[in-house]
Amino acid sequence: MTLLTSFPIFQQAWYVNDLDTAILKWSDTFGAGPFVRSPHHRCDRFTYRGTDQEADVSYAFGYLGETMIQFIQQHDETPSIYRDMYAAGDEGYHHLAILVNDFEGEFQRLERLGFEPACRLYADGVDAAYFDTRELNGGFTEIHGDPPRILQAFATWRRAHELRREGESPFLARPDKP
Repeated sequence: MTLLTSFPIFQQAWYVNDLDTAILKWSDTFGAGPFVRSPHHRCDRFTYRGTDQEADVSYAFGYLGETMIQFIQQHDETPSIYRDMYAAGDEGYHHLAILVNDFEGEFQRLERLGFEPACRLYADGVDAAYFDTRELNGGFTEIHGDPPRILQAFATWRRAHELRREGESPFLARPDKP
């Protein structure tokens, strides 16, 4: 059997109805965060199942130990990898992600293994793609490029988590700023 990936899982993601509510719950319950928010994120290039439809989504990123936690909120009803799993008002686990140093090679390898690329994007200088692996893991699997700039940002967020003291803000930036 060929492995889906030989890269470690670095992120787990949940689809939520409200970013701030999810951030506060995870901060209070698990000690996750602080979180960085990216409101109404837009991509430089985007495809969803062969179309250029890009949903209006906001993200939040923070750490819990060594694992990055991502929350996703969709603000519209545009077809998306999030609406593939959740109707408006629903919430739950959405995907896991791996960092890859040869994005194109890993993308092609997963296609050869028979996994369907549901979404591919390029934003902020980074390639990412979501493969529909719901039959395997109950969600999608994201491959995410690892240029030095993004690795440094992730390391900064993780260090903020390590240094965070109980009772400090769960937001890395002001709530109204990414």
